[in-house]
Amino acid sequence: MNILYLDLETFSETPIKHGTYKYAADAEILLFAYAWNDEPAKVIDVTNADTYPHGQIAKLLINADIIVAHNSMFDRNVLHYNEWETDLSKWRDTMIKAYSHSLVGSLGNLCTILGVEADQAKDKDGKKLIQLFCKPLGKHRNLDRATKDTHPTEWAKFVEYARLDVEAMRAVDKAMPDWNMASEIPHWHLDQIINDRGFKVDTELVDAALIAIDIEKVRLAEQAQDMTGGAVESATQRAALLEFILKEYGIDLPDMQKSTLERRINDPDLPSAVKDLLNNRLQASTTSTSKYQALARSTNSDGRLRGTLQFAGAARTGRWAGRTFQPQNLPRPTMHDDAINAGIEALKHGCAEFITDNIMELTSSALRGCIIAPEGKKLVVSDLSNIEGRAQAWLADETWKLKAFADFDKGQGFDLYKLAYAKSFGVSPKAVTKDQRQIGKVQELALGYGGGVGAFTTFATAYGIDLDQLADDAWDTLPAQEVEASRSWLAVRKKDKEYEHTMRDKAFITCDTLKRMWRNAHSNINQLWYDLENACRNAINAEGQTFRAGKLAIRRDGTWLRIRLPSGRYLCYPNIRIKDDTIQYQGMNQYTRKWQYLSTYSGKLFENICQAMSRDILAHNMHTIDKAGYKIVLTVHDEVICEAPDTDDFSHEHLSELLAANPPWAKDMPLAAGGFEDYRYKKD
Repeated sequence: MNILYLDLETFSETPIKHGTYKYAADAEILLFAYAWNDEPAKVIDVTNADTYPHGQIAKLLINADIIVAHNSMFDRNVLHYNEWETDLSKWRDTMIKAYSHSLVGSLGNLCTILGVEADQAKDKDGKKLIQLFCKPLGKHRNLDRATKDTHPTEWAKFVEYARLDVEAMRAVDKAMPDWNMASEIPHWHLDQIINDRGFKVDTELVDAALIAIDIEKVRLAEQAQDMTGGAVESATQRAALLEFILKEYGIDLPDMQKSTLERRINDPDLPSAVKDLLNNRLQASTTSTSKYQALARSTNSDGRLRGTLQFAGAARTGRWAGRTFQPQNLPRPTMHDDAINAGIEALKHGCAEFITDNIMELTSSALRGCIIAPEGKKLVVSDLSNIEGRAQAWLADETWKLKAFADFDKGQGFDLYKLAYAKSFGVSPKAVTKDQRQIGKVQELALGYGGGVGAFTTFATAYGIDLDQLADDAWDTLPAQEVEASRSWLAVRKKDKEYEHTMRDKAFITCDTLKRMWRNAHSNINQLWYDLENACRNAINAEGQTFRAGKLAIRRDGTWLRIRLPSGRYLCYPNIRIKDDTIQYQGMNQYTRKWQYLSTYSGKLFENICQAMSRDILAHNMHTIDKAGYKIVLTVHDEVICEAPDTDDFSHEHLSELLAANPPWAKDMPLAAGGFEDYRYKKD
């Protein structure tokens, strides 16, 4: 088998931050570095027209059985826009291989992590050479761009850098495991088709929203200046605003987080002038601006935005991550659909201020609406229903809950959030009120992965539950034995100084008691947490032996801990160890962005597993969905957004059936999905 390793060095006046596809459309190939199998790497200087590189490169691509690149979506598209067509089925990607085994995406970092020899690692001067040859020099230079004619010495180093890059990539490819690649490659190829397809953008709305935002920013800044007598130029100046409020009103705010501001604004004792300032801050700091800017700069000339999905970009779980426009973290709309649609039309006509006094809220709520169906098509959308809760119950054989899901799907049972509350409190689901259902919802979302008072508090705040009021309302219904256990736990926390007095003791005891009641009602899930951690510990201490925890198989191979999912895919934990009685592995710290040892525990492991299993169900069914004519243009968590002909033959009910089909490895798992059809994307 002929394996071709390749890497391209390119020049484009379009910044790479505008996205791979926008960049590739204007990119000029400078160097084509390659290696056959284990042969030494070579470099073709594509700028040397005398050697007729086009035919030479075409021959290489045709003769290759497998083409390997690092971040191959870039190389494949640059080749495409430069009229070198390739067969997608040939492509493999070392970055995808790394992500699929919980490693980092950067080739340089992979060399360090995997111990690739220094002479195979990326040249330290590589970034300087890329800056010199691959980007315009700027107006401050005498030349528009550097070439081999203007900088022959640096060009020779550039060619060697390109050659070393291929050597490093091949060494990294050989150093990595390939446990997951057989099953992941078909999913990744579909992902590439989806990224190539992209989605249609309402560019008129994007342009109108950016104009409205710019005008509103000026107005809000002037308003902040008026309210502070010029002491604060804009409410986005966090330190200045905090200092002004403390100095003028004697109010010391801990931070400017949205939740903090919203809570204080609802405080009846807060001076109205401070409330006005905090409202100004909330509007001025809305994050939708960057999303609209990404849409404006990265959409291709045909009105479609491509390359917004990163396959296996979510560490350990293998879920998709967002790129460029970051569709995975769009803000949740705070306005109703009718108001959003009216606001979109008003934005386009330049008169949004006549229908709302909060332009920032409108533009934030309208972001999803920038994704539209092309002419003659409609968007068909479906989302897996409570998929993580179903995965928890199925993996743990929580039979009563599996039956509850199945009954509810048939229209014969009770809402699961009502049932969660009823199961905890020992009452009839019929008697559960709307407010009590919210408590059940918080229990379900917060406690399935071993969470305690902290997790419960986080979700309760997100869903607007006042913990003090909850404690007062629920106190007399709480079982005395569990209350006493929670009271004792609070005393331990205080003694160990692990408890910050941010809530009343009564509220803490209530939250902890609700946690205990949920765990009592979910004894199998609770037991699986412990079985899972014990199996992991046993595997870490006994290399090559397989230990089981329910439907999961765990073993250590070398320095890797592997958890085999029901789908056959492995969750991977590199450089696993037990230190100070804590399970630790190496991964990317989300805050420091450094590769370092991270700690984990039973609940976190179970969360990784359930999210990974949810992703596997989605990935498995995406193939059937796309082949059925629902052309997937985007996935957001457990949701698929598809373009389909605007006919009755295509419906969200049919799409939901396809999405909720049972894969062969989970035939008895209750699955359900629901969605909608529209010409503009929205939050269902």
